[in-house]
Amino acid sequence: MTDSRFLYGAHVHANGIRQHYLRYGGQGAPLVLVPGITSPAVTWGFVAERLAATHDVYVLDVRGRGLSETGPDLDYDLDSYADDVRGLIDVLGLEGCVVLGHSMGARIAIRLARRDARGIGALVLVDPPVSGPGRRAYPAKLEWYVDSIRAARRGMDSEAMRRFCPTWTEEQLRLRAEWLHTCDELATRVTFEKFHTEDIHQDLPHLTPPALLMVATRGGVILPEDEEEIRTLLPTIRLAHVPDAGHMIPWDNLDGFCAAVDGFLAAS
Repeated sequence: MTDSRFLYGAHVHANGIRQHYLRYGGQGAPLVLVPGITSPAVTWGFVAERLAATHDVYVLDVRGRGLSETGPDLDYDLDSYADDVRGLIDVLGLEGCVVLGHSMGARIAIRLARRDARGIGALVLVDPPVSGPGRRAYPAKLEWYVDSIRAARRGMDSEAMRRFCPTWTEEQLRLRAEWLHTCDELATRVTFEKFHTEDIHQDLPHLTPPALLMVATRGGVILPEDEEEIRTLLPTIRLAHVPDAGHMIPWDNLDGFCAAVDGFLAAS
């Protein structure tokens, strides 16, 4: 890509582990981007390039993914993930930052803001799974993640990845095929299970930063009744529906995704 806003990748020791991030832009208010369950930071580069037009963007490799620390000795629960992001923000000295989380990353952002919202200026919650104890199951299947990770560990090309992500571009498929092997299967399994055993709804009434809930119009993750419950629990939350987009919203409609983020942050 010409005229890239990518600056560098780096590691920090935060919350007791090695955390890797990629930085884009370097100008404007800081924005910490927390990806989903099997999305290494590098796969969000095309999104970070756009967000870096107005923000200093830090894309995190969540523990167990990408180049951050991994292994069976680590915990893969919401509190640990949230404490990782808290540690990253503190080590980097970020103030007034936007925390933008997608899917699992949105659940992490919710738990982080509940536990310690210091230095957080706004939350962008992109299609978080609303599963939990006694709730509707997350619509994705664990086998989809596990089968694709195992195939990536053996070595796969973009065409092999197309079976799992049939609507993606060649560039997106190639990048996921290259990096998916860095997503630890145990971390993925534990996280997927905890989508159904950890409750983010209890956190929502306690959030103090301005928050946006971004919903995929054809994702099936957040239904109208879920939106209504979330608005009841957090009446100040803003909603944005991105048209022509499944759960991986920027992959389907990057312009719509960025317009929702920009509109919310401008108003906030």
